[in-house]
Amino acid sequence: MRFLLGLIFGIVLVPLVVLAYLTYGNVPVAVSDPPFPHEAQLVHMPLNARIQKEMVGTHMEPDQPTLTAGARIYTERCAFCHGLHNKPAAIGDNMYPDAPQLLEAHRNDPSVVGVSDDPVGETYWKVQNGIRLTGMPSFKTQLNDTELWQVSIFLANANKPMPPAALEILNRAPAPPADAPTHPPAPEPIAQQ
Repeated sequence: MRFLLGLIFGIVLVPLVVLAYLTYGNVPVAVSDPPFPHEAQLVHMPLNARIQKEMVGTHMEPDQPTLTAGARIYTERCAFCHGLHNKPAAIGDNMYPDAPQLLEAHRNDPSVVGVSDDPVGETYWKVQNGIRLTGMPSFKTQLNDTELWQVSIFLANANKPMPPAALEILNRAPAPPADAPTHPPAPEPIAQQ
């Protein structure tokens, strides 16, 4: 009998409690909320498994034309959220999780810049497919396959010397917004007489 009650409790009551928790607005969903317990593990396990399952390789090389094209794509499509070297993007800091600054060295390992320690196929997957609930969009309808690889190879090599043409593109790129956009105050309502 106890087993049957335990089974009923587990099958019926636990899901109802979870549903109530999710329904009554207590789940941390705002950017400024503290993380949900074990949130990083819950999100990264299926993401990493999916990437490992679907990750592909490329025949493209990190040569001057590829890196230069990748720098152009990055400044046009990515820098708004992910910033430029010494020019962080404010909007990326106001996302959850923060959009990583992809042209900055890691604090704990300065030999790694952005995602240069990730396999290029992993970066390609993220650029192509986006990542749900992070603000990272899918670019598969915005960039063709060659462009997806060019920007991915550029990011995979961000810790290495860049060709002069790529550096010129990066140096000439306008800085991403340093501050989040503000709106003018709303006009005062007209008093009724």
